[in-house]
Amino acid sequence: MRFPLVAATLALVGAAPALRAQPVDATIDRAVQAWAKIKTVRGTFEQIVTNQLTSSTATARGEYAQERPNLLSIRFTQPASDAIVSDGKAVWVYLPSSAPGQVIKRSATDRSSTPIDLTGAFLDSPRTKYDITAAPGKTVDGHAARGLFLVPKAGVSAPFTKATVWVDDDDALIREFDITESTGISRHVHLTTLEPNAQVSRSLFAFSMPAGTKIVDQTKPE
Repeated sequence: MRFPLVAATLALVGAAPALRAQPVDATIDRAVQAWAKIKTVRGTFEQIVTNQLTSSTATARGEYAQERPNLLSIRFTQPASDAIVSDGKAVWVYLPSSAPGQVIKRSATDRSSTPIDLTGAFLDSPRTKYDITAAPGKTVDGHAARGLFLVPKAGVSAPFTKATVWVDDDDALIREFDITESTGISRHVHLTTLEPNAQVSRSLFAFSMPAGTKIVDQTKPE
């Protein structure tokens, strides 16, 4: 599972000409500055996963909550019961729809394995980690958004081989992104609702082991 998560999108054409005026660096700076002001976030998402090897596509939906830096709750409504939860120390990946009877345990601090900061994975020292170029802009949920194309630099460990993110032109938040993993799997994630600095309950970040499941421990020694 690569975090994240999720989404289909409403893509309307026509915003691109107005977006060309802002340089890539300015878009990056605005996005980094906007995300730095956010401590918590919650909302809903859609995700479309495409596996080129099997020529299959699957759509997932659910709710998420996040408290930076290491707390995360992703609860799927489609497929029901699937969940990814970080309690600050470990990430618990429970996907009975595809891997019944097991829970994968990973380190919450291993960002290359399981990024906990959903869109923040693109905004943590981006110029150091990625080669970034302009991508076509689009309209997302009625808002003009600027596109950025990211490729990890040589030697950088990242959960994707390439990514395209769309930065809202109004509040500079990422509301939609595409990633391609080394396995060839691609994910299109649309944050269908997003509430920055929302009040979130700590109970959301507690994972209860489902009955009859076994733990597959993938944590690395500190």
